[in-house]
Formats: sequence, structure tokens, C-alpha cells
Amino acid sequence: MATVTDPLLSFLQRIQSAALCSMGPTDFDPKRYVDLPLKTDLPAAISAFNSLPRQSQSGTIPISDFSHFLKQFFDEAASDLVYTKPVDFEPEPEGFLVKVENEVMREWALEVHAIWKNLSRRVSDSVKTHPERHTLLYLPGTVIVPGSRFQEVYYWDSYWVIRGLLASKMYETAKGIVLNLVSLIETYGHVLNGARTYYINRSQPPLLSSMVMEIYMRTGDVELVKRVLPALLKEHSFWISDIHQVTIQDQGGCKHFLSRYQARWYQPRPEGATKDEKLSLKFSTPSEKDAFYHEIASAAESGWDFSSRWMRNSSDLTTTAITSIIPVDLNTFILKLEQDISTFAKIIGDNSTSQKFIEVSKSRIATIRSLLWNPNLGQWVDYWLDEHDAHQGVYNWNPASQNCKIFASNFVPLWLLAHYPDQLTEEYNEELIMNSLKKSGLIREYGIATSLSNTGQQWDFPNGWAPLQHMIIEGLASAHSKEARQLAESITINWIKTNFAAYKKTGAIHEKYNVESCGEYGGGGLYKPQTGFGWSNGVILALLEEFGWPHDRDVTTS
Repeated sequence: MATVTDPLLSFLQRIQSAALCSMGPTDFDPKRYVDLPLKTDLPAAISAFNSLPRQSQSGTIPISDFSHFLKQFFDEAASDLVYTKPVDFEPEPEGFLVKVENEVMREWALEVHAIWKNLSRRVSDSVKTHPERHTLLYLPGTVIVPGSRFQEVYYWDSYWVIRGLLASKMYETAKGIVLNLVSLIETYGHVLNGARTYYINRSQPPLLSSMVMEIYMRTGDVELVKRVLPALLKEHSFWISDIHQVTIQDQGGCKHFLSRYQARWYQPRPEGATKDEKLSLKFSTPSEKDAFYHEIASAAESGWDFSSRWMRNSSDLTTTAITSIIPVDLNTFILKLEQDISTFAKIIGDNSTSQKFIEVSKSRIATIRSLLWNPNLGQWVDYWLDEHDAHQGVYNWNPASQNCKIFASNFVPLWLLAHYPDQLTEEYNEELIMNSLKKSGLIREYGIATSLSNTGQQWDFPNGWAPLQHMIIEGLASAHSKEARQLAESITINWIKTNFAAYKKTGAIHEKYNVESCGEYGGGGLYKPQTGFGWSNGVILALLEEFGWPHDRDVTTS
């Protein structure tokens, strides 16, 4: 059971709580306080904090005293990241988006491309020399941050950042991101949720092999493949370890192995501790609180933080129960990891490993088809684990435990069509899947909704997220059906238009969008909507590279 043992992090959480009491909840972001770099040694700061005057009844520190203390002992959050111009950035790279013929769209695409400069950082040398003063982790290469409050590398964001960088011909920057993530695996055994000490307890959707594959397909860099393959093997071991892997026995007595999200954490998440603690007031016992904290941290590992997808009661975040769910998209990502490892091993001549992972991936394909495919829906679905169906750690398959609610994740396996089509098309009816998607209600006027439930959580309706658009669009575009490819292009056009409209209205690229209203960014969740924004930029550029924009296509929605 992981606990807060980092002295700096424990102290910063005390400061976070004091800040909420002293300054009030208005515009309060708990993450800011656990990101503060310490100017001096920790004991001096703790002593000064303990000596601050406090109101006798509430214990609140006067704002002026608290602000003075922060300025005296801490630098601003994210000041331990230093702006650096990417070595391979060009204002208009040769061969950039050759299919984008419309002048207005091309001008905007170049502005999106230029955002990479704004999001490019390197970790300050002070983090390397005094790691005990920072929650930021040292990374050797240039980093691309998502933007706004997210001033560190994030795992699955980086895949779509890299897709955009490759469209921008920034191959060295893309390769540097991969090597940063590899350094995390080599140090911690897995890629962290993000490059902060408080993220060590969890990962995020495993897309590192996909990043490497995209770079290899562009550059043919065999040395990168050799460098990364041992780390990918270690990452695969992480996702099939006892922490994540679950055994399910089907009705024929055959055992199957699938993976789930599960953080090693039973406390409030440091980056959101005050909010987690407030939510936990519903529970009366320490064990109930610990279980809630574990589920919330595990949901953060999914990248979908937060969603009715993980909740027993869609109107109550405290009913999050993600560790009881086998997510179809996670197992799709692990399947692709296995297939990528096999491909990479073959490239470098390791035929034994290549053959081993061919067999491993075949087993997962069969398991996904057997347990997570719902032929009546024409969709892949999550599976709820029920302790009543378990015996000695093995769950007995129950078709009633499939979650038949509609989420965009139900169509993420389509993404495999763009990468390993022979593994998917032989087993499923493309027309059935496409018709199911069209009838699902997920495809709205300006993109694919995350779910059909408007719960106020940010990974629910009416929000649309760039990664989900991209994966489903790529899958549709790679299908044999002309109608599927036309649908992919239609979704792309509308998604690009709403991104464009929002940019013209606000001057920014946003983290998420409202798929019901053109140019309106998304909302909900536990923090304010963010701009920047790494993966949104990447998806815009990747889609424009793939589909282009003809001279005569309007860029507005009129």
C-alpha cells in the first residue's frame, strides 16, 4: 500500500490545505501548491510555516502572512521548467501538410504548428542537483507540456503530441519525448501518469510502443527500436502483473487473462487532495475513505478522470469503482503493445521474442472477442467484475456483467484497423460496427461525444476529446467500406471546424470541446477548462495531414 513518504510532498499538502483555508475556494487549484519548487532546505521552510500566526478559533493563517511565506520559501509553480526552442522547429517545414490547399486553413495550421514552440521546455538543472526541493522529476530531453496547469510531461498525451510533431516534421523532438518516457520506465518500472513525484503510484494508457512505431514508420530508425525494446518488455510485464491482470473463466472452462487499471495508492491524490478529502466526507470509516481514494487514483490512471463509465451511480463520483472494471480500450492498447513488440523484435532479428508475442497477442485477441465483444450491440464493451462470481482469484464469466451503456471507448478497437487490420477484419463485420456507431448517438454535429450521459464530469456528454476522435476516425478511414471512410472524413471536417471556430473566438486551442455547439470548448470536472493544448494540437495536424483541406472547402460552419 503506497503512502506519502516524500517529506517535501507531505509538507506541500499541508500548505495546500492551509491555502484553501486562508484564501478560500474561489479559483483554488490544489495542484498549484504541490508543484511549488522549494528555494531552500525543507527544515527551514517547515519551521517558518509552523511559526506563522493563526487565528485562535479556525487556525486560519492571515492572507498577507501566508503570501509572504510563499514568496520567501518557494518559487512559482512550473518555474523549474525552462523554455527552450525545439532544435528542429521551422516556421514552415518543407513538405508541411501538402494536402491543405485552402489558404485560410493553411495559415491557421501554421499557427497551430507554431504552438509547439510555446509548449517546449527543458527541466531545470536545479531539479537534477536538488531533487529533494522539487516534485518535478528530472528528464534528460526536451519536453512538450500539454499547457496551462499541466506543466509536466503526461504519458498518453504524448502519443498525440508526437503525431502532431511528426506532421510538423519535428522528428528529433518526437524521439526525445520517447527517450524521456523510457527513462521513467528504467527508473520506476513503468511510464508514470506524469513526470511528478506524486504520479509515481500510477501509469496511464500504455501507448509508448505506438509512439515508437509512428516514429519508426517515418524515419526507419532501427537504433531507436533497439534502444526502446527492453523498456517495452518491462512495460508489458507491468500491465500483466498481479496488480493489473485478472483471470476470467468462460462458460466452457477456458481461462482468459485481461488487464484493468489499479493505482498503488490509498490516500487523497496530492494534486487534488483537498477535493478528494471533501468528497470522502460521505464515508464514515477510514477503510471506506481509503477504498475511495484508491478508486479515484485508479480512475486517474485511466486518463478518463472522471466519467460515469467508472461509477456505479452516474450522479455520484464517490461510487467510482474502476478496479472492478475490465476496460476494453486498455486491453486494446495492451494488444497493440504486444503486436508492436513482436514487430520490433522481428526488425532487430530477435525472432524468438517476435514469435512469443505473436502468440501472446493472438491469445488477447481471442479473449477480447470472447469476453468484451457484444454481437447484439455491434460494439466492444467493458466488463464489470463481481466478487460473487470469483473463486480463488478466478472470476466466472457472466454475460450479464458486460456494460452495455454507450461510450466512445466501445469503438476504440476500430483503431487497430489503421495498424494491424488483419487482426480485426477477419473476426468482425465492419458494416455491423459502422452501423452501430452511426446509431449509437455518439456522433454529434461537431464530433464524437465521450458518452451519452450528461453528469457534469468532463469525460461525459457533451464533451468530445481529441484522442477519441482520432482513434475512431483512423479506424473508420482504414476500413474496407467506402461509406466508413466517408464517415471518417465527415467527422474530421466538423471536428476541425469547431477547433478553428474556438481558436478564432478565444485565440487558443482547448483541451476538450462541446460537440453540440460549434466553437464552444468543453467544461465540467474538478478543474477549469485548460488551453494549450498538446493533444488537441497534435490531432488537428495529424487529421489535416491525412485528409487535407481542398481550396473550395469552407472553413466556417455557415
